[in-house]
Amino acid sequence: MDFGFTTAAYVVAAVLFILSLGGLSGQESAKRAVWYGIAGMALAVFATLIGPGSGLWLLSLILIAAGGAIGYMVAMRVQMTEMPQLVAAMHSLVGLAAVFVGYNAHIELARVSGMEAEAREALKGFAALVAHKTPVEIGILKVELFLGVFIGAVTFTGSVIAYGKLAGKVTSQAKKLPGGHILNAAAAGLSVICLLWYANTGGFFPLFLMTLAALFIGYHLIMGIGGADMPVVVSMLNSYSGWAAAAIGFSLGNDLLIVVGALVGSSGAILSYIMCKAMNRSFVSVILGGFGGSAGPAMEVEGEQVAIDVDGVASALEEADSVIIVPGYGMAVAQAQQNVAELTRKLRGKGKEVRFAIHPVAGRLPGHMNVLLAEAKVPYDIVLEMDEINEDFPDTDVVIVIGSNDIVNPAAQDDPNSPIAGMPVLEVWKAKQVFVSKRGQGTGYSGIENPLFYKDNTRMYYGDAKDSVGALLNKLG
Repeated sequence: MDFGFTTAAYVVAAVLFILSLGGLSGQESAKRAVWYGIAGMALAVFATLIGPGSGLWLLSLILIAAGGAIGYMVAMRVQMTEMPQLVAAMHSLVGLAAVFVGYNAHIELARVSGMEAEAREALKGFAALVAHKTPVEIGILKVELFLGVFIGAVTFTGSVIAYGKLAGKVTSQAKKLPGGHILNAAAAGLSVICLLWYANTGGFFPLFLMTLAALFIGYHLIMGIGGADMPVVVSMLNSYSGWAAAAIGFSLGNDLLIVVGALVGSSGAILSYIMCKAMNRSFVSVILGGFGGSAGPAMEVEGEQVAIDVDGVASALEEADSVIIVPGYGMAVAQAQQNVAELTRKLRGKGKEVRFAIHPVAGRLPGHMNVLLAEAKVPYDIVLEMDEINEDFPDTDVVIVIGSNDIVNPAAQDDPNSPIAGMPVLEVWKAKQVFVSKRGQGTGYSGIENPLFYKDNTRMYYGDAKDSVGALLNKLG
């Protein structure tokens, strides 16, 4: 009976997770979709606690309460600007959990194999599942847990490095050890050898050796990817964490883990592919190298950055009929989205056409800018993707760029040696006037110089974005 209830609950939870994932595709249904996910997870946890092999109730409840409390405190403290690194940190925990579960499965496998047939009949839970497996099924189980540990270890260290890059604790530049990809290939080759070794012997040492190799691959792989590729990396690690969960689900015989892991893994992979396509980059080339591998020296940028004050920007906006706002991570850092939303309302109230242009990799997380604008209650119908709005820049009076660098960089089209050469960008320089809201003259997160800032129709509106837009609001009345 317990098994029947657990299976039914897992089916319902899986349906709720599918509804949750589908609902996140639209702004109107996203909030409801989140509740679907919460309900599905609550049902899955409850069914697991009372299902076959359950035990250690007190410890389980203490850990669930502690985890829930920590999660609540983190969610309340983390700002939207820190969401990318929070997501990366969550992925690292999924990877680490996959490693621990895989090692536990190995320990149980070794324990059960050393038991007499009579003793095996009294086993419960996962141990009982192992006890009734045939030698062929045991061999498959070894491969499953091995893959789960491998993917989990890669996800763990990769996510830790991604967190460091996003949080500014690790350099955002692409860095590789001497030997580069050869080291990754050697570590992958060693892991394959360890797989064959482990499948034949079932010993601990090949599993441990593979774990070390996988931890190195995760570290070196993400260190070799530049900051401009971080949105793709985050979605890729999301995919890795899903496949790790699915592999562990096969090991544990847990259908829900398999379904949810496959959902997360496939959706993350699809998102990574879509983003790479939008960047005109090969998915494999991003993962193996990322930006920063130009063939020669980048073009010299000539001219100087010309500053403008709030009166000049306000005057241009008063005279403009059409305005496009391009948000970037700088807007998130300054927490300027509310002021930007108010600026939008004021300009639209004056009869001006105001729209937002969103690049697929704006910010440091897929959809980062869309979430910020939705939070500030910017109408969804004026928030447009790059492909929908790029042709409109020549007919636009004013473009306001807030905290963006790479996604509006003309070097992507003009300089074949630029680290972002070939990446589709928002062609803001084709507008009549461009105002760039920026803290200073630095090159930004990825360290790539931007010729846009030196063009004749571009003016630099220096200062904190929140304060700068706030000053504009006062001038516009």
